[in-house]
Amino acid sequence: MNATGDAPSGAGAGAMARVGHYRWTICAMLFFATTINYVDRQVLGILAPTLQREIGWNEQQYGNIVSFFTLAYALGFLVAGRIMDRVGTRRGYAGAIGLWSLAAMGHSLVSTVAGFSIARFFLGLGESGNFPAAIKTVTEWFPQRERAFAIGVFNAGSNVGAIVAPLVVPLIVVRWGWRPAFLATGAFSMIWLLTWLAVYRPPAEHPKLKPAELAYITSDPVVPMAKMSWLRVLRFRQTWAFAIGKGLTDPVWWFYLFWLPKFLDARYGVKLMQLAAPLIFIYVLADAGYIGGGWLSGALIKRGRTVNAGRKIAMLCAALLIVPTMLAPTVTSMWLAVGIVGVAAAAHQWWSANLFTVASDLFPQSALGSVVGIGGFAGAAGGFFFQRLTGWVLQRNGNNYVPIFLYCGLAYVTALAIIHLLSPRLVPATLDAVGKPA
Repeated sequence: MNATGDAPSGAGAGAMARVGHYRWTICAMLFFATTINYVDRQVLGILAPTLQREIGWNEQQYGNIVSFFTLAYALGFLVAGRIMDRVGTRRGYAGAIGLWSLAAMGHSLVSTVAGFSIARFFLGLGESGNFPAAIKTVTEWFPQRERAFAIGVFNAGSNVGAIVAPLVVPLIVVRWGWRPAFLATGAFSMIWLLTWLAVYRPPAEHPKLKPAELAYITSDPVVPMAKMSWLRVLRFRQTWAFAIGKGLTDPVWWFYLFWLPKFLDARYGVKLMQLAAPLIFIYVLADAGYIGGGWLSGALIKRGRTVNAGRKIAMLCAALLIVPTMLAPTVTSMWLAVGIVGVAAAAHQWWSANLFTVASDLFPQSALGSVVGIGGFAGAAGGFFFQRLTGWVLQRNGNNYVPIFLYCGLAYVTALAIIHLLSPRLVPATLDAVGKPA
């Protein structure tokens, strides 16, 4: 890839070959960590119907259990970036995955609501460090012109993990039981941890990095940027537009991750070994949505639309595609319901790609990390309350998912309306324009 972002060819390709490619080994490590991250967080959701029948917890208790993951994830998001800055990515990433691997395996030792709640809390706390650590690693190992592609590569691991989990976990459970499923998936994290400690060093200290590749990695000019405090960032209406958008819609994605297997079991009788096909279908569609959503807004802007129009038209399309989700619990065909949810999952990723891009449109790099951290906290905090509300609603309405899917269908159009109200023109925030119309 050259300085303009185009793929290298001819002499340029030869020069890139001479530079070296060890940085992509590091990117592959980030991809596998993100894959494992999503496998570990999904195991409980896949096993939820089985565990509920065996252990005997009710819907509200399950909602409380999974809410502790999102609570810890929200709290961890507040400090994970600062920890990585302080201790470095080698130790910081190792600490995060070490914590979540022990927590993942710890699920195998418990059998009570309190025990699972504690395990979920520490799993969420450890997993909250994955994306801050991975993004910081990319900034250390890749020049600016390659970072977006590198982030896209490792982030693809999230959907790969969502596909791998329903394939692997039921096979382990059928052969050895549910406790070994938690041990096995947690063990993969430990293997990654040992490999990371053996392989990773900062670029300037790495013995396998050629001088030419190190020069290429550090070729960007150094532009010092002053960081903005959270209190300063919170004074902007644009911050609240992004945070409310995340707070209203991220809980829907958490619902898909933790409750879909239970919904399919309760509504259509889909048992453990039958989960793979519908879940894989949903998450493959979700992967396509992430790519398509990012393309649409860019295409609209290239054709002369303003950034404001391009982003919001793309987000409106996603929001409208999600509205039919309200019908999912009322249809008689399991595959029709899966198709409806699959389109909604794809549209969520479509929405999410544009919402993150809106944050980069509205804020300079000096404030972007704080804004994304605030949004991540809002999304996970919203997930905490929505998990508890879901359990409460299902417990009192006899597993009637209609009210839950009603929220899922309307959350995005509601969020877009609030975003437009707070930032009608997507005017970038400036230090001397706090509180002015956005």
